[in-house]
Amino acid sequence: MPTYLPTLKQLQYLVALKEHGHFGHAAQSCFVTQSTLSGGIKELESLLDIVLVERTRRVVRFTELGNKMVEKAHRILREAEELSEIAKSAGKPLVGDIRMSVIPTIAPFLLPKLLSQLRKERPELRLFLREETSRAACESLHHGHVDCVLLAHPFPCGDVESENLFDDELFIAFPKDDPRDPPAQVDPALIDESRLLLLEDGHCLKDHALAVCNRPELTASARMMGTSLHTLVQMVDNGLGLTLLPKMAIDSGILDHTDIIARPITSERSFREIALVWRKNSPRGNEFRLLADIMKQSQNWVISQK
Repeated sequence: MPTYLPTLKQLQYLVALKEHGHFGHAAQSCFVTQSTLSGGIKELESLLDIVLVERTRRVVRFTELGNKMVEKAHRILREAEELSEIAKSAGKPLVGDIRMSVIPTIAPFLLPKLLSQLRKERPELRLFLREETSRAACESLHHGHVDCVLLAHPFPCGDVESENLFDDELFIAFPKDDPRDPPAQVDPALIDESRLLLLEDGHCLKDHALAVCNRPELTASARMMGTSLHTLVQMVDNGLGLTLLPKMAIDSGILDHTDIIARPITSERSFREIALVWRKNSPRGNEFRLLADIMKQSQNWVISQK
C-alpha cells in the first residue's frame, strides 16, 4: 500500500496557518484564496487520516500532533529551499536575492552606508530587509523566513555560524547639567540604577547594557521603558534619566540638537560585537562570508574618514 507524501505547498499552508492563527491572513501570506488554503490543509488531513487543526468560528487550535507536524514542516521547507540555494551558490556569488533581518539598534545607523556600498560593488544583488528584535530575527532565521541576520553578540541564536564585523563601543548618555558628570570616563559603580532607562525586553542591547554595568541588581530595578534608541534619547533629553548608547548611533548623529553628553565607560565589556549570522552548514555560507567582508570594508572606510 503506497504511503502518501505531503506536498511542499500543503506544508506551506500548514505553517502559515500556525504563524497567523487565522485562515484569511494565512491565505494572504501565501497569495492564495482562503478556500484554497483551507482545502489544501483538509486534503492533507484526509490523506494522512489525522486531525491537525481544530476549527471553530472564532479560534484556530492546533492539535498536539498538528504542532509536531508544523515543527517538522519548518525543517522540510527550509531544506527544500536550500536545494535551490545550492544551485545559486554554484554560480556567481552575491547575485540574486538575499533576505536579511537586522536588529533595530543597528539598522538605521549601519544600513545607509552598507546599502550604498553594495549598490556600487554588487549591483546584481537584491537585498530584502526586515527589522526585528534579536529574538524574533533568530526565529525567522531558523524558520527559513530570512537567510541571514545582522545582530550584536553576545546573544544566543541557536545552531548558527557567524562572522564578527567590528566592535561597537557603548557610552553612558545623560543631560549635560548632570551633577555627577565625570571629566573623561564613567565608572559603572557611579551609574544610578534608579535613573537608568533601557529598551524593552527582546532587544539584546538591554542585556549588553546590564553586562557593561556588571551589576546584577540593575536587572530588577532598571526602568525598561524605551521602544527605540531615539525614544530613549528624547527621554534623557527631557531629564527623565540616563541611558546607554552604541557608538554607531552617536556617530550617526542621534545626539544632534540635544543637550546630552555621552561618556565612555570603564568596563571590560563596554562594547558589543556586530556580527553577520546564518544557519549552520548553509550552502550559501561562502556568500555570507563574502558579504561580511564587504560590510567590514564599508565600516573601515567610514572610520578612516573621521
